[in-house]
Amino acid sequence: MEAEDHNKMNEKLLAKNMRRFFSAVVATTVVLGLLNWEYEKNIEKPIDKNDTTNISFTVKKGTPAKEIGKNLEEKGLISSSFSFYLYTKFNSLSKDLIAGRFLLNRSMSVEEVVTIMSDPSQAEFIITIQEGLRTRDIDAKLVELKLIEGGEFLEEVRNFDGWEYYDFLDKEALSVLNLPVEGYLYPDTYFLDPADFQPHDLIYTTMDNFENKTTELLPKIKNHSIHEIITMASIIENEVFGLEDRKIVSGILWKRLESGWKLDADATLLYITDDRKIDATDLNIDSQYNTRKFAGLPPGPISNPSLESIEAAMFPVATGNWFYLNTLDTGEVIYATSNEQHNANKAKYL
Repeated sequence: MEAEDHNKMNEKLLAKNMRRFFSAVVATTVVLGLLNWEYEKNIEKPIDKNDTTNISFTVKKGTPAKEIGKNLEEKGLISSSFSFYLYTKFNSLSKDLIAGRFLLNRSMSVEEVVTIMSDPSQAEFIITIQEGLRTRDIDAKLVELKLIEGGEFLEEVRNFDGWEYYDFLDKEALSVLNLPVEGYLYPDTYFLDPADFQPHDLIYTTMDNFENKTTELLPKIKNHSIHEIITMASIIENEVFGLEDRKIVSGILWKRLESGWKLDADATLLYITDDRKIDATDLNIDSQYNTRKFAGLPPGPISNPSLESIEAAMFPVATGNWFYLNTLDTGEVIYATSNEQHNANKAKYL
């Protein structure tokens, strides 16, 4: 009798557990179904099928799909960043998303958004020319974007022939240089259409920007030519940071120049070396860009300077200093009034 009661209790317990199990399965199925329905709705249904107003949306290189989805949701272009992430993950589409600027609108579904953001013909590529970059650096960036083969942009700069369009260019001084418009390719962020990109277009775009940004500043130049100012600005750009230090260093460099001293600027020598470092062999290079060996300004700019460095070159601050160095840890500029003090600073900070 006890065994029979025990079996009945086990049967009841098993039945109860089975009911719980099936209830859990049903509940899970319902939840998954609702989640799937929500997911499908978020993927297929646009925010507003009637709103076709284009919104500019930019994806920076290396941005993960999860962050792209978050940015899209914040812009009001999709309803769920999580659904966007799941859609790209489950369909192995994350790797297809490209960097660029896209025109999207709220009438697009997630599927349509992903399709557009995976199509190079729909994107404007982004290139940021940082202050102090050289023309060869810009060429390398364009190669990285797969817009040109290596050297194509450099070749276009070498063959520049648009002198008549820009009054600020000194053709006589610049046309003899290997890269005639180095220094005038204004640092900024530019959006490029990969469908019809031509290297010479970027030359004129950056120089138009240079003209626009400096149109009120350059007429204020005194005692120097525009060519001299841009050349000095390009050196200052690569020597120190911050407007205050740049103006002080500008004062030092102009003072050296006017006193018949060599500029002794590492940046000019680094312009013509490949490894971006200076050794004993480099110090003996016979080039006017070697301002450790030859007096005077180099033949032309060594980088494309910022407006801040151009202003520093135009408006130097006079001090009693003749020397300066940048500390290795923080880059702080340390000044000296004599060679003895400068050597002491080098021993202390370098």
